[in-house]
Amino acid sequence: MRATQVLADLAVRGETIACAESLTGGALTARLIDVPGASRVVRGGVVAYAADVKAAVLGVSAARLASHGTVDPQVAAEMALGVCRVLNSDWGVATTGVAGPEPSEGKRVGTAYVAVVRAGGEPVIHELHLVGNRAKIRAAVVDAALEFIDAALAADDGQ
Repeated sequence: MRATQVLADLAVRGETIACAESLTGGALTARLIDVPGASRVVRGGVVAYAADVKAAVLGVSAARLASHGTVDPQVAAEMALGVCRVLNSDWGVATTGVAGPEPSEGKRVGTAYVAVVRAGGEPVIHELHLVGNRAKIRAAVVDAALEFIDAALAADDGQ
């Protein structure tokens, strides 16, 4: 299970992670805390489903939200950075997108963005175009986010 590996890698490094979730609605955080011992590295999660919550809690630019909407790569990046700050974590991951059943903000169902960042660093943003129903899209974003976290940890030199 990828969540187990991610948490083991973080524990060895003595680092923590926090999640900022919109599209996944807490499912990513839940997947992480399903792993025994997760409390050693998981700081928590923020479900920021509404745009005003993204701005007020995570510090996402209100101007960006107004001009680009919530389904936007830079919004994902700002969410990831914001959750690091708010929850005082070494790593942040954020999810935003359209799970359906209808398009939103001019974006097709299955469009999603996942951002992963080391606190204070430059977020790595992944754009996804998924197919399936709402549940399948949300589950696929959680799986992808875990892969992206794993890859970021592997690529990080611990700076």
